[in-house]
Amino acid sequence: MPSCCPAESTKPAFIGIFGAIVGGFAVSAVFFLLSFSSITAPALPFPVVVTTTTNLSALSTTAQPETMYNRPIWRPPARGSRMPSPRAFRLTRDMVRARARDGVIVVTFGNYAFMDFILTWVRHLTGLGVDNLLVGAMDTKLLRQLYLTGVPVFDMGSRMVTEDVGWGSPTFHKMGREKVLLINELLPFGYELLMCDTDMVWLKNPLPYLARYPSADLLTSSDQVIPTVTDDSLENWREVTGAYNIGIFHWRPTEPAKRLAKDWKDLVISDDKIWDQNAFNDLVHKVFGQPVQGEDELVYSYDGKLKLGVLPASIFCSGHTYFVQGMHQQLRLEPYAVHTTFQYAGTEGKRHRLREAMHFFDQPSYYDSPGGFLSFRPNIPKQMLLDGAHTIESHFVLVNYQMKQIRTALAMASLLKRTLVMPPLWCRLDRMWFGHPGVMEGTMTRQPFLCPMDHVFEVHVMLKDLPEEEFGPRIDFREYTFLENPSLPKQVKESFLEVRLCNEHSTRCSTANGSNKHRAILLPRNSTEQMQAVETQFRNRVKRYTGIWCCVEFREIGHIYYDMYWDDKPGWKPHPPQNREEDHPPWA
Repeated sequence: MPSCCPAESTKPAFIGIFGAIVGGFAVSAVFFLLSFSSITAPALPFPVVVTTTTNLSALSTTAQPETMYNRPIWRPPARGSRMPSPRAFRLTRDMVRARARDGVIVVTFGNYAFMDFILTWVRHLTGLGVDNLLVGAMDTKLLRQLYLTGVPVFDMGSRMVTEDVGWGSPTFHKMGREKVLLINELLPFGYELLMCDTDMVWLKNPLPYLARYPSADLLTSSDQVIPTVTDDSLENWREVTGAYNIGIFHWRPTEPAKRLAKDWKDLVISDDKIWDQNAFNDLVHKVFGQPVQGEDELVYSYDGKLKLGVLPASIFCSGHTYFVQGMHQQLRLEPYAVHTTFQYAGTEGKRHRLREAMHFFDQPSYYDSPGGFLSFRPNIPKQMLLDGAHTIESHFVLVNYQMKQIRTALAMASLLKRTLVMPPLWCRLDRMWFGHPGVMEGTMTRQPFLCPMDHVFEVHVMLKDLPEEEFGPRIDFREYTFLENPSLPKQVKESFLEVRLCNEHSTRCSTANGSNKHRAILLPRNSTEQMQAVETQFRNRVKRYTGIWCCVEFREIGHIYYDMYWDDKPGWKPHPPQNREEDHPPWA
């Protein structure tokens, strides 16, 4: 097989490429490695945090005097002025009035750990011409940074930690209660409220759609994965079986909506262990089932007076209907939003999914890498991808084949100190939290399908700072769409070298041969002892990179662990653990 790689050395290329680490590369695929140079990226059309403070009295005036409340978004405070007092950031009716448009305000909230999500959320809305928005800051660090960036922000008074709290933790539930309190604080101001989580993005202005249902007290998104309609109308509420999801919902300041909000607040305050979404679902289903006369898409719920509609999951997408089913594409619909639910690997998994879809706005440094980038074209046999039944066995054959190629690419990226651009990943079976027959019945999931990276890989583990003495150097990576992203500088796209793996005695490996885009670059030679140590560290690292497939039906333990080194185990088969003693990752 051909081999190449950068190092300004005239010594022979080291053919092993980690020896046993890459073992079996020759049979896994013929593929080419595109070695992209790192060039300092130009500034992207994305707001950069300003570190100066402002003098509000120095702001220019128009017909309506400009204040910190109505200042255009992304316009930072005037240079040299002071940070306003904490009192200025309190949520008030005047603040909402200054930002609302046509009686509507769009709100999200979070802590500093989600600042990049919040900036992405704001950027999508402003790109759609929506500026009637406010962001609630749960800690003073986020408050200051958003203010200095020119994002309209208010203080929620939460005194929250600045770190990622993790789904299901006590602090996570505290954040949920803060949402309920915030809704109760905002509705009395008399404005329609589109409340959103920060882990979602807007792809189309939703306000005209919401205005199509003026009599609805509440329009909510859901976890519905089976379509109940095929156009852009509201879901058929009679057929919705998924939970209502409070990551996206639109409230009108009606009396039934205010009563629901108050009862919801009382319920979550009375029990700090209750999940806010479960409490919401319980309340709206207290009375449920009578259609609104003349508006069959709405249903009376909660107290029999609240008019509820369910936003269609095909265009107000969940992480499943968007990233797995591609429901909007199959139905030829334009999505309004995508919420990163139905995903794995925590916050890092959410961020990576949005990056895969090219919906996440990163700073320029993300598009630069000191050592450059490395990508490859995987080779998957047609019969492995398309032929035969979609079974657990055929799924693992397909994924393991790709995993072996990715393992090789990770080894080369580590050796060359380059950032690996991951390939697209194909799966035959879906991944859930429960037993299922491969894909959920009634969904529009195609087989095979391009599956999110977090279906197979533990994205959050791959991003961890592991001790280098045990796990070797960190291996940076990027999403498979990275080189297609419009934000990637043109200079980086055009500065590439095609790399081939080859035998060290081959004349094709000569550094004297080739053009600027096709030439051999040699690997540094190391002693056998050094390479054994490097191999051990590499193995320790990458064997932690894979997760589980879930789940076999009708089994107490139904998940199956992926194994980065499955080919080291003769006769390896994809079987669930037989008992609790066997239930651990293959590296444990």
